[in-house]
Amino acid sequence: MKAIEIIRPGGPEVLRLCERPEPEVGPGEVLIRVAAASVNRPDIQQRKGLYDPPPGASDIPGLDMAGIVERVGPGVGRYQPGDRVCALATGGGYAELCAVPEEQVMPLPDGLDMVEAASLPEVFFTAWHNVFQLSRLGQGETLLILGGTSGVGLAATQMARVLRNARVFATAGTDEKCRVSEQYGAERCVNYRDPEWHQQLSALLGTRGFDVILDSQAGDYVGILVEMLAMGGRLALIANHRGEYSTVRTRSFVQRSLTLTGAQIRRRDAAFKKRIADELVRYVWPELTRRRIRTVIQATFPLERAAAAQEILDRNEQIGKVVLIVDPSLV
Repeated sequence: MKAIEIIRPGGPEVLRLCERPEPEVGPGEVLIRVAAASVNRPDIQQRKGLYDPPPGASDIPGLDMAGIVERVGPGVGRYQPGDRVCALATGGGYAELCAVPEEQVMPLPDGLDMVEAASLPEVFFTAWHNVFQLSRLGQGETLLILGGTSGVGLAATQMARVLRNARVFATAGTDEKCRVSEQYGAERCVNYRDPEWHQQLSALLGTRGFDVILDSQAGDYVGILVEMLAMGGRLALIANHRGEYSTVRTRSFVQRSLTLTGAQIRRRDAAFKKRIADELVRYVWPELTRRRIRTVIQATFPLERAAAAQEILDRNEQIGKVVLIVDPSLV
């Protein structure tokens, strides 16, 4: 099969189209003939040598895809060859075939095409687990998202508005991105390049603070964000692009009953991922079908141009998702 491999740590130029053996299909696994695969921030980190695949996972990048079930392993009961599916993988998505545990496979939402479906799993899993499961976003609460036009940010914004009637606020790196964030449901998006971005956001809520903050930056931002939380507020960290270490006022956690969580889904087992998948199919897939929640596709590229696709994320120009077309005949 054709696939994209990382020949050494580095820039997009280290991605190479290659031939690889077809993956074996073990018990409980589904082999998917990939129509489209999306590009995610962890793919970039893996290419740079900063994020190794979990033990036993494919070294081929790619964490989510959509396609047709090619065949199934022993014990698989929910899917059969010919089914149209999307899936969250631990690796291997940038390839013509990918084997995924049955628990991480989901049917395509009615009315969505393969490109749209390929853009869903990684970002919707991340947003759902952190905002709804860990942070327990409640009806009418306030949510602040750092990076409002990332795939995760747009997914979280729309799910929070549609499913919780939450007030959503966000940051983004350009005025254009701020407008897009507001178009998809943010009440106000502030350009984080303004040194007073956090004062601007805090002023919108007066002295109350935010119930939930979803942050991918960490580093020196954590201390700032802790002080922006409401009584009983929850801060969910999904990455640490501004640094591994932070200084916080721990007394704030005690005095104001705050919660700090961190999450990485890729290394969790299939049973854990199944709980997220089942809730997404139950609560979010119908809203995607109704188009009350939408996925945002910025650009598509053929598989062999994976380097060009990743360059968009390297330059931090992405708005929503970038998707690779692996098999044009299936899209």
